[in-house]
Amino acid sequence: MAGASVKVAVRVRPFNTRELNHAATCVIQMQGPTTCIANPKQAKDVPKSFTFDYSYWSHTSEDDPHFASQHQVYKDIGEEMLLHAFEGYNVCIFAYGQTGAGKSYTMMGKQEKDQQGIIPQLCEDLFLRVAEEASPSLSCSVEVSYMEIYCERVRDLLSPKSRGNLRVREHPIMGPYVEGLSKLAVTSFEDIADLMDCGNKARTVAATNMNETSSRSHAVFTIVFTQRRHDELTDLDAEKVSKISLVDLAGSERADSSGAKGTRLKEGANINKSLTTLGKVISALAEMQSNHKRKKSEFIPYRDSVLTWLLKENLGGNSRTAMIAALSPADINYEETLSTLRYADRAKQIRCNAIINEDPNARLIRELKEEVARLRDLLSAQGLSGACFSGSEPADPGGGQGMPGMPFASMAPSSLLLEPVALNGELELHLPSSEEQLLCTEEAMERLQETERIIAELNETWEEKLRKTEAMRMEREALLAEMGVALREDGGTVGVFSPKKTPHLVNLNEDPLMSECLLYHLKDGVTRVGGQNADIRLSGQFIQEQHCIFRSVACEAGEGGPGYGTAHSSSRRHPGAVPGG
Repeated sequence: MAGASVKVAVRVRPFNTRELNHAATCVIQMQGPTTCIANPKQAKDVPKSFTFDYSYWSHTSEDDPHFASQHQVYKDIGEEMLLHAFEGYNVCIFAYGQTGAGKSYTMMGKQEKDQQGIIPQLCEDLFLRVAEEASPSLSCSVEVSYMEIYCERVRDLLSPKSRGNLRVREHPIMGPYVEGLSKLAVTSFEDIADLMDCGNKARTVAATNMNETSSRSHAVFTIVFTQRRHDELTDLDAEKVSKISLVDLAGSERADSSGAKGTRLKEGANINKSLTTLGKVISALAEMQSNHKRKKSEFIPYRDSVLTWLLKENLGGNSRTAMIAALSPADINYEETLSTLRYADRAKQIRCNAIINEDPNARLIRELKEEVARLRDLLSAQGLSGACFSGSEPADPGGGQGMPGMPFASMAPSSLLLEPVALNGELELHLPSSEEQLLCTEEAMERLQETERIIAELNETWEEKLRKTEAMRMEREALLAEMGVALREDGGTVGVFSPKKTPHLVNLNEDPLMSECLLYHLKDGVTRVGGQNADIRLSGQFIQEQHCIFRSVACEAGEGGPGYGTAHSSSRRHPGAVPGG
């Protein structure tokens, strides 16, 4: 599987309300894997054609035999990537396109039946396959993390304590990672669905606090899938670890078409900066593949953006990667759609060198023992004794590695154990004097603390990880309860179930995935809303300490209903919060 190209698919959505109001015409045509786009201003020009791995026609309804459903997209891309994950490869699926092109719908989908996107379908299928392949010699564990990148700042969506910017670092062995990002253990699809819902709620709260919307930030949902199998041949526990990265990129846009001003313009600049850097990285990697004379060590601008830095392994590295480009079919979006098609066409030239992430000790010992068995069979076939490979001879008295008389199987583990010790010793104890001068005491302490933290995480047992996940869930619920957000009677936070007879507030958002994620009950009598000393605590640019008061007055039938709300001198309300019920 090494040296495989990035798999690229494009998907065209139906017209949205804005395009219907502008009486837009469709400029996209698809035939098999080929996508054609016609220039509405140059009708005589030949349409530009692009060929991808898949071209999904989702512009019409399901009655159309050529219509590509959510399940079809997952079956072609998601199932293949999940299969690679079970084989032990790192995999990545990311969606790209202009704002409103259908990226979030393709990746996350909706709650209705047959409307789920790639992420929930893949997570559900993951646990179904784990159950199917269950055996006494195989144990599987799943851990998830969920973060967003907004204006080059990383925020943990699963940690209730996450307030500011998390630091992105690079480890010589682990590669780029986010320092302090929570990685929570899950045991079922319901656990993952709960965490996804909590993450979307966190995005909603952040959107209110920072006056942003979902489309203004990149969302990265990561699954770490570990398989431990007891190998009877070597009598060792072999481990395969796959990192599944599911990325919903922020929408690219043009300031003149979106009418962005002020904060929105700044957000758009940051989004376009990260996407432009992603384009530069893709172009550089594609150029490297097309021009074999080019040095592979030539500079690739990964660090110019947090997004590309974190996706470094998924772009031309150790990963099986798929890209889904979401397209608008309207003539008014011709320039943006053509740019997306060119972007995707460039990406399909990238080749990734994916390898199976298997425990090197177990793999090497197994390969050596297989080689010993093969040599024994060869010698037996020639009538020679295989006693010299029995491993019963004493070790070489000189202690020389690889000397005659030392069995292969006993030699391999010692060499593997000595190597990292020597490596660590070289890094920590035998630094050249010039490097010692560069490493100040603070840097050395910081490196030591970070290494100890990584070792502690690696040494955590599965039970400790589950306890940590449960503690974080309770902390998250307590924080939501403190904000006045309603929970279900059983304490769960999955979904929002609007009570029919109780007055309440729900949040509204431009993104349907983040809309109606939060529900605030108005209690009988007076409910105070504000930033401090309030029943419902809100925070944001225009929220005052004592913002407004709601009075719930019982009707003649005895049912509660919203009476009236009195606001203070500022009439600005919580963005997107409206009375409901």
